[in-house]
Amino acid sequence: MNRIGNGVLSAAVAFAACAGVGCGDSSGMPAPSTTVRMGFSAWPGWFPWQIAVDENLFEQTGAMVELEYYDNYTESIEDLASGELDANTQTLNDTLISVAGGDSQVIVLVNDNSTGNDQCIAREGIRNVSDLAGRDVAVEFGVVDHFLLLLALRRSGVDPSSVNIINEATDVAAENFKNGMYDATCVFAPFTSTALERDGSFSLITSRTFPGAIPDYLVVSRELAENNPGDVQALVDTWWLIRKFMEENPERSLEILTQRAGVSTEEYNTYAEGTTLFTLGQNLEALGDPPSDCDSLGTESGRYTECVAREIATFLKDDAMLVTEEISDEELSATWTDRFVKDYADRNPDN
Repeated sequence: MNRIGNGVLSAAVAFAACAGVGCGDSSGMPAPSTTVRMGFSAWPGWFPWQIAVDENLFEQTGAMVELEYYDNYTESIEDLASGELDANTQTLNDTLISVAGGDSQVIVLVNDNSTGNDQCIAREGIRNVSDLAGRDVAVEFGVVDHFLLLLALRRSGVDPSSVNIINEATDVAAENFKNGMYDATCVFAPFTSTALERDGSFSLITSRTFPGAIPDYLVVSRELAENNPGDVQALVDTWWLIRKFMEENPERSLEILTQRAGVSTEEYNTYAEGTTLFTLGQNLEALGDPPSDCDSLGTESGRYTECVAREIATFLKDDAMLVTEEISDEELSATWTDRFVKDYADRNPDN
């Protein structure tokens, strides 16, 4: 799924200080000026972007967006890296792999944290995590579910090398497990539903046990953020319009979300329970500086992008072996900015 590279993150970009999105605002931010090609894919925290299209919310912020839905998440990552997209919805793992390979990207918004929608699903007869030793487990190398598996193995005192971890694309792994291959598979929703169709299968590990370990973001090219900050701000502003629409119009929102996901209302509601959409305050906290050293924050470190990024960077190099060079703290901190979320918060103090 992911490209391996020896490059490192480029230096941090100095974003222009601003307080709004042009066009009538008391802001120094340029108005949106270009068409942004944005991708999103199958994940409960990203499906809400469809609401912006169906309810014309992009127009309300002045955003000019060509929104493309990807059935194959991997392709969206590759398209952002190649310049086919200007913005994409991505996990922290995949973003760090891209920038470590030389791609210039920056996180501008936290959509959600996974709190149950990433799962390792086991066949009947496996009772606990320690039973995975000597078993075949299918997971896509380097993705968040691989990270989740290793977190659970470590907590249970199981040496990852004792588990036969098989690299397969997420959709393929879920389908093959359903059809009787493998002892377990680690996948994200909605592919969890496919895996659970196997008779006797059950969720052995979930991201609910590791809150904060799997954050999901809106990521843009650094070129877009540097040269067209007004367009990035319009995207971020649109997200908060989406969130407001969801609160005020829950039935219509659910209709759009279930149609985009291709599942029933009942099934989608289970996905919603496993995804914690971040509030504005949580965004400011996550993208800002942690109040103390990450090591001293313990399990709470998942609240801060900087802390979880350090842990994931180590995982990608030492465990997944998808990043060949150490990523420094300075390089990590250049991978996200709270500039655009702060801008929105300054203009919407009551949000």
